[in-house]
Amino acid sequence: MSATTARLLAGSKAQIPILLGVVPFGMIYGVAALEAGLSPAATLGMSLIVFAGSSQFIAAQLFAAGTPGLVIVLTTLIVNLRHMLYSASIAPYVRHLSRPWKFLLAFLLTDEAYAVAITNYRRRDPAPAAGTDEHWYTLGAGLTLWIAWQLSTLAGVALGASVPEGWSLDFALPLTFIALLIPTLTDRPAALAALVAGLTAVAAHGLPFNLGLVLAVLAGISAGLLAERRAAEEQRAWKTG
Repeated sequence: MSATTARLLAGSKAQIPILLGVVPFGMIYGVAALEAGLSPAATLGMSLIVFAGSSQFIAAQLFAAGTPGLVIVLTTLIVNLRHMLYSASIAPYVRHLSRPWKFLLAFLLTDEAYAVAITNYRRRDPAPAAGTDEHWYTLGAGLTLWIAWQLSTLAGVALGASVPEGWSLDFALPLTFIALLIPTLTDRPAALAALVAGLTAVAAHGLPFNLGLVLAVLAGISAGLLAERRAAEEQRAWKTG
């Protein structure tokens, strides 16, 4: 087995446990989109092309309410602004790649794929350097997630309203995110950022267009940066004192 194939399979393997939360979420989307009035073809097409769970849910809801197309596009754009932060975080590790590679990885960059990819990058290459093959790992994680999302959407479309509401499948994805978050809380700034982001998200939950999520991200980042700066100042003071 070549080194690139090994890294591709490693990324896929790392993503598989997360599918326990993704698959139910995709099934719920398939059911919800049909109930919103989307055709099976449009439901599947959105998963194929858009590939963004929260945006797909919101787009389906807005479609059901008769919202103009431009408003739907702008709303989903706002919801997915967090992907710009993901891209900025991964950019130093992929700057040596060609433009087609960057486009491909950007398309596959979702919340779950980012969590797996950035954890791998930081573990194997703490100081980003050009020429590494870890983008194959990222590709494996993203492709595995994309395929699972298509299959789960298809399952939701096929099952339709026969999925019992009592299954409470909507809790699966938040639990998966919690499992992804905990291993990354390795220091005080990270823990503070997570705490501030979580509290802000709860407090701003009622804001329209999911702006509470964007606000929570900005608040968490700000708290983490301030904590890191303070920790660095304390360390310098201790060395000089």
